[in-house]
Amino acid sequence: MFPPPNFPPPKRPIEGWIVVVTGVHEEADEDALTEKFAEYGEIKNLHLNLDRRTGYVKGYALVEYETYKEAKTAIEATNGTKFYDQTIHADFAFIRAPAQTERTREERGGRRFNDRRTGHGRRNRSASPAGGKRW
Repeated sequence: MFPPPNFPPPKRPIEGWIVVVTGVHEEADEDALTEKFAEYGEIKNLHLNLDRRTGYVKGYALVEYETYKEAKTAIEATNGTKFYDQTIHADFAFIRAPAQTERTREERGGRRFNDRRTGHGRRNRSASPAGGKRW
């Protein structure tokens, strides 16, 4: 299932809701993408990145909608569909990171060396060949 049930909700951008579309065919153009994604709401902005050297699409597009509902509908309707005989994937461009749970020192690995409170875990170093002189 995509996304997992405990996945965090998307983060609200300043302007609108941005959908990232991957797997876009290299010969696709803005008009074709606009036509496909305009079915789900009014597109505020569409960015199709081109390779400078070849002039072809790099394989992804950013589509911006005004409302969350429009963006969510577009994602649900187009994710995993065919576009120019190639499967495209759509998802929110910005999502919140999963909540971090507080871990104990033992779960993080705890202290490894020089544990001053217990005295355990100290490194055993061999004596210097110079009779204890370091330099």
